[in-house]
Amino acid sequence: MWGPFRESLIKTHLFYVEQARKRLLSQFDSIDADADRAADEWLERSAQYFDPDRDDPGGFYETTNDVAIEFYGLLSDMREQTRLSVVAGMFHEWDKQLRGWLVREIHYWHQGDKAASEVWKVDFDKIVDLLESLSWNIRNTDYFRTLNACRLVVNVYKHGKGNSLRDLWDNFPEYLDDSFKGYSRTWMDTKYRDHTHLKVSDDQFQAFSAAILAFWREVPENADKSQVTNVPDWFDRAILKDQAELQQTSKK
Repeated sequence: MWGPFRESLIKTHLFYVEQARKRLLSQFDSIDADADRAADEWLERSAQYFDPDRDDPGGFYETTNDVAIEFYGLLSDMREQTRLSVVAGMFHEWDKQLRGWLVREIHYWHQGDKAASEVWKVDFDKIVDLLESLSWNIRNTDYFRTLNACRLVVNVYKHGKGNSLRDLWDNFPEYLDDSFKGYSRTWMDTKYRDHTHLKVSDDQFQAFSAAILAFWREVPENADKSQVTNVPDWFDRAILKDQAELQQTSKK
C-alpha cells in the first residue's frame, strides 16, 4: 500500500469518528437533564387542568416522574440505535475501501473484470483468505478479532435474528445485553435474545475504530510474488476465466 494513500485512509477514518462523536453522539450527553426538562414541560402544560378540590397533588407529581422516566428510556434507546448506526457506517466504509483498494491493485498486474467482480461479491472471510495468501497472517492479530466482532454486530443490527446473532452469542456475548447473566450460554438461550438486545458501549465503539486504524497501518507496503502462497479457489477461478476470455479475444 502506497504510504500517502494509507495516510489518506487513516485521516478519513479519524474524521468520521471525530465528527460522528461531535455531531451525533454528543447530542445524548445530557439525557438526564433532557428528561427532567421534558417532565417540567409536561407539568407546565398540564397545570391548567389541575383541580385542587378533585386531584391528588401526589399523583400529579408521580405522573410527572413517570414522564421523565419514559423520556429517559426513549432517549437511551435512541442513543443506542444512533451509536449502532455510526458503527455500521464506519464498518461498511472500511469494507468498501478495502475491496476498492484490492481491485485497483489487481488491475495493475491483471486484465479482466471477473476477478474484480468477485472481490466485490464474496463474503468477508473469503477476502481474509485472499489477504492471508499474501503471507499476511491477519487472523492471528487482536485487531482482526475486534473487526470480526464488529462485522457480526453490524450484521445483527442490519438483519436481526439469524446466524450472525448466534455467532455473536457464541463468540462475543459482551455485545448483547447481559440481562440473563448467570445462565448457561447455549443456543436455546438465544431464543430469548434478538437484535433488540444488541448494545455497543462508547469504549467498544472506540475499540472498533482502533482496530480499523491498526488494520490500515499493518497493510504491507509491498507483496513480492515469492510471498504468495496458495490463493483461494474462488480467486484462482476468476483469474483463469479472465485469462481465457482474454485469449479468446486475442484470437478474433
